[in-house]
Amino acid sequence: MTRRKILYVVLDGLGDRPVASLGGKTPLEAADTPFMDELAQKGETGLMDTIGPGIAPESDAAVMSILGYEVEEYYTGRGPLESFGAGLEVPEGCLAWRCNFATVDEDWKIVDRRVGRNLADEEAGELAAAVQEQVELPAATFDFKHTLGHRACLVIQSLQHRLSGDVDNCDPAYARHGVFSVALENPGDRVVEAKPLKDSVSARIGAELTNDFMRQSYEVLERHPVNQRRRAANKMPGNFILVRDAGDSLPRLPSFQQRYGTTFGSLVEMPVEVGIARLTGMGEVPVMSTGADPERGFADWADKTLAGLDHFDGLYVHLKGPDVFGHDGDAQGKARNIELIDSRYFGPIVKALTLPDFVIAVTADHSTPCEIKAHSADPVPLLISSGGLEPEGALQFGESECAKGQLGRRRGPELVPKLIELANT
Repeated sequence: MTRRKILYVVLDGLGDRPVASLGGKTPLEAADTPFMDELAQKGETGLMDTIGPGIAPESDAAVMSILGYEVEEYYTGRGPLESFGAGLEVPEGCLAWRCNFATVDEDWKIVDRRVGRNLADEEAGELAAAVQEQVELPAATFDFKHTLGHRACLVIQSLQHRLSGDVDNCDPAYARHGVFSVALENPGDRVVEAKPLKDSVSARIGAELTNDFMRQSYEVLERHPVNQRRRAANKMPGNFILVRDAGDSLPRLPSFQQRYGTTFGSLVEMPVEVGIARLTGMGEVPVMSTGADPERGFADWADKTLAGLDHFDGLYVHLKGPDVFGHDGDAQGKARNIELIDSRYFGPIVKALTLPDFVIAVTADHSTPCEIKAHSADPVPLLISSGGLEPEGALQFGESECAKGQLGRRRGPELVPKLIELANT
């Protein structure tokens, strides 16, 4: 048990670049955030490369890294993590994919990777059920499941062969970078055919089955009544399933307890974060979704955080929100969302906790600059507030202030050991 309890909060896609419409400030710097600013003023700040300099990571690999697990050693693909978090079986030798419902034209040119961000869960559920029922793969079975909004996951199993995750992405927005994928600032606009990354039967068959799945599912979705109704309502059809981040097994992660000698709980809602939390042996604190009603959602997460700290040595909290506005290029919306998180989540937290008795860290899994509408390699802001630190004199929590902070510029895997050290000081 640590002397101080740890609250580790990750704001998805928080980092950004200066925006002209915000007076040359980033959305975080432009937002009114008195409670995060108070934490920064009472602690130390810095910047963090969640995996390493020059890497624009996806959330899954970044989260694994900032929890202290080197991705080159442990990572096996987002597909297995997301599928596991969504409740699907992920046996050894399967081919698991992260998927997006998307909109394409008749030549498979991508119109929108996320169906205009307005595909309702009920609509996606109907589309997923039709794909599951009507698509048939030769000598193979599959499980396709909708998760949230435009998101889904797919697990393919061959009846004759072990499959390999060495299959390239079909979503052109992400390129394979060794074992994980990185976001591209200027991606192509056409679906990419699945191709084996290694000259092996298991990779070749995996690619063939994936291409067959995409072709058949397109035919099912193109004519589905849900998409006919969406077209009639001048909405984009969810007529394609983009796949990326293949893997053929779950990572074998030592538990948080084994690695750090401390018990952690988790407050997470997205399937990939759920999967990582479960694989690291974290306890789960149930929370409501923040998507439909962010104001109530963030307040609920604050209540659950304060209650959860009574039961664990530390909590890992992953809040969705800023990332969505970054992808949409909405700097004003991103700033407002950050303000809402500050007032509804951090407000109750800062008011309720005796700060010197805790170690509180606030950071992000990656930057999602509004100007490029994608993840970038920009380092993310970081603050740590604890009774074991002398305040450095930061004025606010923002990228510019953090660039001058005493914590310097760190790599993601270094952060949790630092928090554990402070908790035991």
